Amino acid sequence: MTVLSVNVNKIAVLRNSRGGNDPDVVRAAMTCLRAGAHGITVHPRPDQRHIRAADVLMLSALTRQHGVEFNIEGNPFAPPREGYPGLLELCEQTRPAQATLVPDSDGQLTSDHGFDFDRDGARLRPLIATLKSYGCRVSLFVDAGNPDIAQAAVLGADRVELYTGPYAEAHAAGDPWESLAVFADAARRAQAAGLGVNAGHDLSQANLSAFLTHVPNVLEVSIGHALISEALYTGLEASVAGYLAAIAEAENLSR
Repeated sequence: MTVLSVNVNKIAVLRNSRGGNDPDVVRAAMTCLRAGAHGITVHPRPDQRHIRAADVLMLSALTRQHGVEFNIEGNPFAPPREGYPGLLELCEQTRPAQATLVPDSDGQLTSDHGFDFDRDGARLRPLIATLKSYGCRVSLFVDAGNPDIAQAAVLGADRVELYTGPYAEAHAAGDPWESLAVFADAARRAQAAGLGVNAGHDLSQANLSAFLTHVPNVLEVSIGHALISEALYTGLEASVAGYLAAIAEAENLSR
C-alpha cells in the first residue's frame, strides 16, 4: 500500500509571515493524522523561511506519540548556521523514521532536481552511513530520467524519491502518458536494484491516482503544497459559515 506523508512546510510559511504561532504547525499535523495521514514530512532550510528547528523537535515528539513515521528532508551538504543546526544534527536529535536527502541550494525556491551521483556520490556515501547509524531509513531525491538510479543502492540508500514535477506538468498539459512511461521505467530500475520507491513534488488530487496506477509499487508519496492549497478551498465554506454564526450569535445576545 502507498502511504501518505503530509508535508506541513506551508503551514509554517503562513505562520512566519505574521509572527506568533498561528496557524500552529503541530495542531495542523495532528489534524492531518486524525484524518488518516500515515506520516508527517518537514523540509527545514537554512534560511528558516518555513519549518524551524524547534518545529522539528515538536513534530518528532508528536509523531512518536501517534506511532507514525516522521520524514525529515534536506540538503546534507548545507552547513549549520545560527538557528539551523544542520540536517544531520536534526536527525541525530530526533531519529526520524526516514531522512530524505535533497540537493537544493540555500536560495532555491523549491526542490526541482535530483542528485548527480557522479558528482555527489563520494560525499553522500559517508553521510548516508551516519544517518543509518541513527536508525534512519535514507531516501535520495532523484530525477526519473537519471540512468544511474541504481547507484543509490551502491551508496547505501534504502530508497529513492522520484521528483514528480515533470509528470505534474505533463498531466496539467493533458498528455501525461510519455512521462508516466519514464517514471514507471525509473521505478522498475530502482526496484531491480533493491531500492524502495517514494515520490513527491506537485502531486495533487488531480494527478495522483493516474500516477499510482501506472508507476508500480510506490511506497510513499510526500505531498504538501497542493494538499494545503486544496484544503483552503474545501475548508473555506465551513470557516465562513462559522464566522457568520458567530456574528448572528452576537446579534441575538445584544437584542
